[in-house]
Amino acid sequence: QVQLVESGGGLVQAGGSLRLSCAASRSIFGFDTTGWYRQSPGKQREAVAVITTGGSTNYADSVKGRFTISRDNAKNTMYLQMSSLKPEDTAVYYCNAKTWAGSIYWGQGTQVTVSS
Repeated sequence: QVQLVESGGGLVQAGGSLRLSCAASRSIFGFDTTGWYRQSPGKQREAVAVITTGGSTNYADSVKGRFTISRDNAKNTMYLQMSSLKPEDTAVYYCNAKTWAGSIYWGQGTQVTVSS
């Protein structure tokens, strides 16, 4: 079993920045992909950014150029640097990890609120 714990959420004004962190309870070398998802009230959870073990990244069109995903294998931690935040970025952000064997793990989520 793997625990993922997010941190770094909070309240920020539009145009501001936040960095989310996701600490894993064990080495993330065993994860094929790690990523960040978000969910707003009344909406489905959506993928925000994904990074593979090899460092390849994919971003939702709505965050391209503003968000950056990264992972520090030595610290077993993934990050999401968010800049130029908009009110529509308000959501609960979840980190996600998928192992090579296909198991999927989720964190408990961290709230990000962007005020206009």
